[in-house]
Amino acid sequence: MKEGKKKVAFYTLGCKLNFSETSTLAREFTDLGFERVSPDSVADVYVVNTCSVTEHADKKCRQAIRKFIAKSPEALVAVVGCYAQLKPEEIAAIEGVDLVLGTSVKSQLPELVSKMNKSNVQVYSCDIDSVNSFFPAYSSGDRTRSFLKVQDGCDYHCSYCTIPLARGKSRNIPISEIVDQANIIAGKGIKEIILTGVNIGDFGRTTGETFFDLVRALDAVEGIERYRISSIEPNLITDEIAEFVSKSSKFLPHFHIPLQSGSNRILGLMRRRYKREVFAQKISMLRNLMPKAFFGVDVIVGFPGETDEDFQDAYDFLNQVNPTFLHIFPYSERPNTPAAVMPNKVDPKIAHQRVKRLEELSDRFTREFYSKAIGEEHRVLFEATKRNGLMFGFTDNYIKVGIPYNKDFIGKILNVRLTDLGNGYMNAQLL
Repeated sequence: MKEGKKKVAFYTLGCKLNFSETSTLAREFTDLGFERVSPDSVADVYVVNTCSVTEHADKKCRQAIRKFIAKSPEALVAVVGCYAQLKPEEIAAIEGVDLVLGTSVKSQLPELVSKMNKSNVQVYSCDIDSVNSFFPAYSSGDRTRSFLKVQDGCDYHCSYCTIPLARGKSRNIPISEIVDQANIIAGKGIKEIILTGVNIGDFGRTTGETFFDLVRALDAVEGIERYRISSIEPNLITDEIAEFVSKSSKFLPHFHIPLQSGSNRILGLMRRRYKREVFAQKISMLRNLMPKAFFGVDVIVGFPGETDEDFQDAYDFLNQVNPTFLHIFPYSERPNTPAAVMPNKVDPKIAHQRVKRLEELSDRFTREFYSKAIGEEHRVLFEATKRNGLMFGFTDNYIKVGIPYNKDFIGKILNVRLTDLGNGYMNAQLL
């Protein structure tokens, strides 16, 4: 790398957890004297934080890596994250890659980069067996919200998933340290925190604490006005968590709950830890406590062995449960998973047709949820994004709201009345 103040650019794929870790790495690079620049800029160092949840994610990672190598052939290119953990040799074989780090050694990246010159590719240990390998992280580049990592890894072994291979065992740092980080975030003027992790409901495996303990402790942090629970397994939603969130002025009525299939037969093949009746019961309990809660649901279609009858069974179940939004994923075969060798693969064209049907169902769910909110008053945290003269934010129950742009409103929580439906959002009147 050339002398003088070096420039570093970051490109992140995948989940909120990756974004929190990238933001933390960026702060550490800045502390070492680097200047952070946009990934569209020419830089001395490019860091690609990868995802490997699907084959499409792997492909996007490779495309990003090659784009940066072509943009700045003399730059040092470092690849970290889940894809680097699972297939380090595959990445190292890409000409121009200089450093490959698995998830457990990602935290060593700034120090390693600051000491090395562009030379032969280096692949560092990707051992993640130690439950003590936890990289604390939170995002701080956004003036309105922060992703706070509270947990990593997963002890569940669903038949389609490589996350336990990429992220290791379920582990966390003590609640006291997470509260310290929340206080730092509050000191930056950030109003909202999204709790992130691989399986956050499993929090406490390494400290003897519980997710409920964490929720109560964070609720007491001064300066943070809103918390969102990014994703929690249905079997880990307890009555006490639901009761507490329903009464809290900070934890919001917004839940992202993985279902994966509405067919019990397919759930069994997936090795999920619940049946659909448990999922329905949890939604019903939360909805009774918080009638206007937003429910986002993950669904996989085209899993090996999924028949037309299985899909229709799942479709009918979702129609009955009536969530707010569906995150729909066509099944992607991942190496070293039991599902990869299961018989009766589903034709991709059929899987695509099923995706389209669920997308139409999801659109109806969201329109109905938004329509019921017309005339309601809500508090909205507005963001800096400007599009077609509008700025946007989200209500407590995650309805996207648009109002005429005003830079003075960025990062502010304002009272609004929802007036009518826009294109993917709701128009509102300031109160």
